[in-house]
Amino acid sequence: MIGWIYRLASWTAIAGGVVLLVLTLMVVASVAGRALIGLGLGPVPGDFELVEVGVGVAVFFFLPLCYLRGGHATVDLLYMHMPKWAQRSVVIVSDLLMLAIWLVLTWKLWDGMLEKKEYLETTFILQMPIWWAYALCMVGAVIGCLCYLAKTLVQLGLASEPKGWDSESQVAH
Repeated sequence: MIGWIYRLASWTAIAGGVVLLVLTLMVVASVAGRALIGLGLGPVPGDFELVEVGVGVAVFFFLPLCYLRGGHATVDLLYMHMPKWAQRSVVIVSDLLMLAIWLVLTWKLWDGMLEKKEYLETTFILQMPIWWAYALCMVGAVIGCLCYLAKTLVQLGLASEPKGWDSESQVAH
């Protein structure tokens, strides 16, 4: 099960990268269209709306893998001088707190999605339902919750990381 969650985080991050690649190509096309307006071209309608949604989705898709790889920013000023048992305690407590924060974030994202859907809110130019963006972000948020839970189980010794998993930071703090 843990291996499945780790692979899911990897695939989700790849999907986030594809989203950013598509957004980049769209922005290039939109800027080129604006520059060549005299030739009958023009900007991509709603380009900024698509960028807002796409970047939000990409961030939610990147964060779970970032966490599993130990890529979050840390402050080691005091941590590196602590004994190993204290370092382990700090890691476990901080991960449990982050799991709680992710659970609340996911819950409020769910509430927001339902509200946007109920009131039929749409973007200004494309008239795209806003709840679609919330739904896509929910995918990343749920995977983030699973990753925090999985990594915490690993740190508590109740599970093990998948074979061949290479964490950039062996001291996950």
